[in-house]
Amino acid sequence: MAQGSSDMETADQEESSPNMIVYRKIEDIITRMQDDKTGGVPIRTVKSFLSKIPSVVTGVDIVQWLMKNLNVDDLAEAIHLGSLIAAQGYIFPISDHVLTLKDDGTFYRFQAPYFWPSNCWEPENTDYAIYLCKRTMQNKARLELADYEAENLARLQRAFARKWEFIFMQAEAQVKIDRKKDKTERKILDSQERAFWDVHRPVPGCVNTTEMDIRKCRRMKNPQRVKKSVYGVTEDSQSQSPVHMPSQPVRKTTKEDVRKQITFLNVQIDRHCLKMSKVAESKEPSQHRVKRWAFSIDDMLKDPMGRDQFLRFLESEFSSENLRFWLAVQDLKKQPLLDVATRVEDIWQEFLAPGAQSAINLDSHSYEITSQNVKDPGRYTYEDAQEHIYKLMKSDSYARFLRSNAYQDLLLAKKKPENEQGRRTSLEKFTRSMGKSLAGKRLTGLMQSS
Repeated sequence: MAQGSSDMETADQEESSPNMIVYRKIEDIITRMQDDKTGGVPIRTVKSFLSKIPSVVTGVDIVQWLMKNLNVDDLAEAIHLGSLIAAQGYIFPISDHVLTLKDDGTFYRFQAPYFWPSNCWEPENTDYAIYLCKRTMQNKARLELADYEAENLARLQRAFARKWEFIFMQAEAQVKIDRKKDKTERKILDSQERAFWDVHRPVPGCVNTTEMDIRKCRRMKNPQRVKKSVYGVTEDSQSQSPVHMPSQPVRKTTKEDVRKQITFLNVQIDRHCLKMSKVAESKEPSQHRVKRWAFSIDDMLKDPMGRDQFLRFLESEFSSENLRFWLAVQDLKKQPLLDVATRVEDIWQEFLAPGAQSAINLDSHSYEITSQNVKDPGRYTYEDAQEHIYKLMKSDSYARFLRSNAYQDLLLAKKKPENEQGRRTSLEKFTRSMGKSLAGKRLTGLMQSS
């Protein structure tokens, strides 16, 4: 009885936590949006070229519904409210990983209740690895991995090198089950699963709504109820958070306070850092992975190991400046705003300035546009030049790489059939067992003769 009463009390406290209260209010709004009888948002199937897009709503419809039913007068406020709902994953754009609401014709879809954050999901990295691996097995343009997802998959493959076969088998089993479902249903479920991971493993630069939420802060008032984090965060490290500390009189910050804050922030950073072993880092790419590089130059550039192999090939031909320029521009787009101007100048001096050490070959039109853009530096200063270099690599360097001995060696190195290795292993086992039995018979004979 005591155990039952304590469980009920815990459940009641969980339901009354700040985050859960917000979730319930959002879910009430979502339920009203989907209710046709009370004037919900019109959900329809849109005909596209040679296909249909099922169960979608537009951003305009959502914004208008919020303004009408929640008595919101300001358009910007309605868009902000819708973006907050989207950030929690209750609605999501079907063609973008960034969970935000736009007041236009962008198509959105409602998340399935199974994936709602009120279910207190804490997915592990193995689950994420299975999901990404499953995406690579499905030859669909809508399921193609984004750049950051391909990098995450490569890191996870190195981190879980010993159990990757199990992860691959799990993903393969899920793909077989998915193929038995209706095509329309499968398309909706794929997008809902992708949106779930966009919440829990968001695009770099986007806010992670599952990180440092109010619910976790409130749990610290009851240390016995704190769950062990899947990322190994200890209770002691969490209790050092300045947010979790009880209210006290304002006092001057000491060195000890600063040290605790630094420790806490380092723990938060380590939550999503995957520890890599040197053995895993040296692992060669699989045959499936190497073959995928031949699908398109995009597939190869998205894979960190593919980029490395391509760069080595170009360095062997003393023509790596194009790829290094393309990678430098990609890195520029991720730089903090304060560092953008300096990085733009560095790229100009290295690749485009007169007498540059690694000069690239640009046409006059692209060079002229880039020269003007450099005067007002930004993250997309080299967009035209990067597009021109991309086309050059696609038509020349990439084709030569696929025909090169370096790429062919990678393919041939993985073409040894496993069954042949299995037969060799079985033969070796048989030989060893026969050798042991013969040695045993000889030893028995010697003992009897003595």
